Amino acid sequence: MSVTATARVRAVADGRGATALPVLESEGPLALRRTRAPAPYAGVTVVGAMSAPLGGDRLAVEVEAGDGARLTVGAAAATVALPGPGPARYDVRLTAGDEAELHWLPEPLISARGSDLRMATTVHLAPTARLVLREEQVLGRHGEPTGALTTRLTVRRAGRPLLDQELSYGPGAAGGWDGPAVLGGHRAVGQLLLVRPEFEEKPVASRLLGPTAVLTPLAGPAALVTAVAEDARLLRAVLDDALALVLEGSTASAMS
Repeated sequence: MSVTATARVRAVADGRGATALPVLESEGPLALRRTRAPAPYAGVTVVGAMSAPLGGDRLAVEVEAGDGARLTVGAAAATVALPGPGPARYDVRLTAGDEAELHWLPEPLISARGSDLRMATTVHLAPTARLVLREEQVLGRHGEPTGALTTRLTVRRAGRPLLDQELSYGPGAAGGWDGPAVLGGHRAVGQLLLVRPEFEEKPVASRLLGPTAVLTPLAGPAALVTAVAEDARLLRAVLDDALALVLEGSTASAMS
């Protein structure tokens, strides 16, 4: 039996330099828990209450950081897409208001053999909002081929398009997705997106981050890191190093 569920988070600045969570609604397999975070951030962790998404499920997470709020959202464990009677869908909808900062840092999505998942992440940012967004996909559990996986990341800032990217892997994907020009034999792929208003004055310079990762400035105050790796552990290390590099450069520019 398929499941339809939407979990919701809303964070607001409390006027005293902290962030409150007036809305924290769990539903179905999506359980939300408030967790510790360094001030002035509020922290939320998504805890899977059951195996999901299964084929046929329709799951969604809606996160809003209101004006001036600071919010970081993570996950307790990887999300595993499992086989079922039909395609599953997982929608993530993120919104950040003026002077808000939102960190969306889930654990990897694992595409198990025989699964079919369509995932869409949609982000709406106010002109002065800041965003750190990480997405990681692992194609197949250990020793098995990947399922069918399509992911789309759409970001709008001040109502204008900033990034619209779709990736497809596994059965049904266009030929070449696992070839040398795309994955090159790697099983893990990830993206790290940073949006910061100060990048308008001093954009991030494009550069290679080792043999399987690249940092690219976008046509807006944003930078995108794209990486592939042999496994989830190595992929996370690359993305963590890239995050530290970009933020360190941003801090140095702001102080100069």
